[in-house]
Amino acid sequence: MKDPYSILKVPSSASEADIKKAYRTMAKELHPDRHPGDDVIADKFKEVSAAYALLSDKEMRARYDRGEINADGSEKGFGGFGGGGGFGQKGGRRGGGGFGGFGADFDPEEIFSSFFGQGGPGRRTRSQKGSDRIYKLDIDFLDAVQGSKRKVTLENGKTLNVTIPTNVKEGQQIRLKGQGGEGTGGAPAGDALVEVHIKPHKFFKSEGDDIMLDLPISLQEAILGGKVTVPTIHGSVALNIPKGSNSGKTMRLKGKGIQNPKSKTSGDQYVKLMIMIPDNAGDDLEKIIEEWAEDRNDDVRSKLV
Repeated sequence: MKDPYSILKVPSSASEADIKKAYRTMAKELHPDRHPGDDVIADKFKEVSAAYALLSDKEMRARYDRGEINADGSEKGFGGFGGGGGFGQKGGRRGGGGFGGFGADFDPEEIFSSFFGQGGPGRRTRSQKGSDRIYKLDIDFLDAVQGSKRKVTLENGKTLNVTIPTNVKEGQQIRLKGQGGEGTGGAPAGDALVEVHIKPHKFFKSEGDDIMLDLPISLQEAILGGKVTVPTIHGSVALNIPKGSNSGKTMRLKGKGIQNPKSKTSGDQYVKLMIMIPDNAGDDLEKIIEEWAEDRNDDVRSKLV
């Protein structure tokens, strides 16, 4: 076993309070309930618990600091396994095998439980709410803005239908009460927190309750105007493009945005026009533009001066 001070990441001059604080932090993080089936974490938890068992005992800590016993609590000159000294002597935990010199029946879970008031032989049990569990859920953009229902499988195999509220935000957590870790001493279970992650849409974006859309229009639609079909999150609608529209012109579709779950009112959809020149415009269009521009001198960048 390694030096117990280095295991708990405290100096050898650390106070009892500092050692308790270090152990509490590490034991909570490494507790097997948080890492079911992970043998590596389980071994680390035992190591941390054994280090605390030694350093929290004033007599054992003093003997270790004087170099009389090994880090695992066994007497100097006897190894960690099979020795009769160490922690196994003080608490009546004698025995050869097990976790170093702490004896065959050394139980780090008991140390953890007694330290946090969760039981242990002869100790008063204190109730403690179960820990929360976090689950990540990827959803489509339209499911996020319109609301939907999705299934989530918990770590215990249980499947639940989760209601995704309207206009849910990236990273928002949906709380499923009582679906987390089990409580102790009759305390309630923790909660399951479903963390939502939204997949980007190929052309819609949201800003608050509003929807933003870049709408490609043709050169003739920009010059001559006309009626075009525009997608919204509620379905397609018709939009009249005014004659002489420029790229960047923004038009509003009132009430075609996202419904606010609190006010029950809907935002708007803003449509920004984007003039698109076709790849196969051909020589004819070039000639027409050349003839049209021959006697003109339009300074379209005058506002930049």
